[in-house]
Parts: sequence; structure tokens; C-alpha cells
Amino acid sequence: MKIYDLSVIIEKDEDGYYVATIPALKSCYTQAKTLEELYPRIQEVVELCLPLSMS
Repeated sequence: MKIYDLSVIIEKDEDGYYVATIPALKSCYTQAKTLEELYPRIQEVVELCLPLSMS
């Protein structure tokens, strides 16, 4: 298993949702109502985006 060190930008949108973007991975972002919901979603979306970025 490889370990990656990726930066994540977390912003709160006008509707109150937290939006996480991973700039190093093309079109890799997720959102959630709370930070507690957001953190596992970030892990999931990175795992989904990594194979796409490697090709």
C-alpha cells in the first residue's frame, strides 16, 4: 500500500455545507453537512480518484 501526502482545502459554502477539494487530484472533491461526516468522505473520494489520476 502506498502512502500519499495530499493537501485538502475545506471551505464552507453559502448553504452551510463543508466542501473538500484535493487540488492534486483532478475533479476530486466531496461535501458534507458536518466535519465529522466530511473526514471519512475525503478518504473515500481520494481512494476513488487515485486510480483515475494515475492513468
